[in-house]
Amino acid sequence: MIDVVRGHEVAQTQKNTHQTQGQEIYPEDFSWSFWFALPLYPFGKRRTIRKEVLKDTIWTFDQLQGIFYVVVPIRMTIVKLDEGGLLVYAPVAPTNECIRLVNELVAEHGDVKYIILPTVSGLEHKVFVGPFARCFPNAQVFVTPKQWSFPLNLPLSWLGLPPKRTQVLPEDSSQTPFVDEFDYAMLSPIELGPGRFAEVAFFHRRSHTLLVTDSVVCVPEEPPAIVQLDSYPLLFHAKDKASDIVEDNPVNRRKGWQRISLFALYFRPSMVEIMQWGEVFRNAFQAPERSKKAYFGLFPFQWNSDWKSSFDALRGNGRLFVAPILRTLILNRAPKETINWANKVASWNFERIIPCHFDSPIQAQPHQFRQAFSFLEESSGKGFSSSSDSLPEEDFKLLRELDKGLNKFGILPPAKELK
Repeated sequence: MIDVVRGHEVAQTQKNTHQTQGQEIYPEDFSWSFWFALPLYPFGKRRTIRKEVLKDTIWTFDQLQGIFYVVVPIRMTIVKLDEGGLLVYAPVAPTNECIRLVNELVAEHGDVKYIILPTVSGLEHKVFVGPFARCFPNAQVFVTPKQWSFPLNLPLSWLGLPPKRTQVLPEDSSQTPFVDEFDYAMLSPIELGPGRFAEVAFFHRRSHTLLVTDSVVCVPEEPPAIVQLDSYPLLFHAKDKASDIVEDNPVNRRKGWQRISLFALYFRPSMVEIMQWGEVFRNAFQAPERSKKAYFGLFPFQWNSDWKSSFDALRGNGRLFVAPILRTLILNRAPKETINWANKVASWNFERIIPCHFDSPIQAQPHQFRQAFSFLEESSGKGFSSSSDSLPEEDFKLLRELDKGLNKFGILPPAKELK
């Protein structure tokens, strides 16, 4: 159901342009000039893939983001309104390519009417809302309550949001202009010392589709299409040692993606050892590529031969789960509020879930969504692994150490028991 895939196969380069489905795409179409506001890979060059999830109703727009080649999709979702026009959930970088893809929908289905910022903590989502909104000057912008910024708490207009057409989502979804088509549930801001976490899940009734930001994910076995547009990060992490020359083939792309997923979700999974820097520098002299792009040959990772078992446990046959960092550092600070929110979301009769990261769309029922939060009940709010999801407890080691340190220095409040 992919209606537009920009450069999913290696494009032929002619006169510094890329030919895609009969249309010339210029490199400046991928340019994101404000990358310095959140300097994540691929920095000033962002490709976009549009996918039609439900014919003439729902589309996703995938881009890429990461650090040290640990790259994962970041996703915007657009829903066609019954009365005509479009609702945008969690905008991505408004590159020329992205806006052109949106405008193709506008030409067929009507203007962008509503833009939703469904989080208060995700900088990777917040940073794009203002620039995206400026591309659609007639759209109303709705943001999650209690937005914050660091180190100074600035007004929304100072954060780039258009002041005359930005408003806070009301607690009661019946007070919004899209009440006839959407329900939403707010996971009220969880206080985290220097900041707070919140998420708003949207339910599109007609299509039985749930939109979420970070709360649940599903990790695909194969690298997503947006990640495959540039295979370099995949092949970088497919290496076993600095001197490896990794062939670009599906097997190695898959290997790199699965290791990237472990890094992205655990930071430092148990199946990888961080080598001593003396050895890392010695190995770098044996690397076949020592360019800046290759980090000068530095490769500090040593993977256990059984590393894939950790990925298999993470993927768990394509099930929904809550990301380890949310379990260990965030949601266990408000277990009761989180369970109440999950119960409300699970009361809706959705058939698919579209998160902002990793796999999408996910065919899932409400009870599967609710099950993803059972760790809060089974682990008494500690956020560690549980029998219901079989995530290896040893993979939580670094996150538990972070949790302990942040608590010790009073940066984060302690986890709470579910009562």
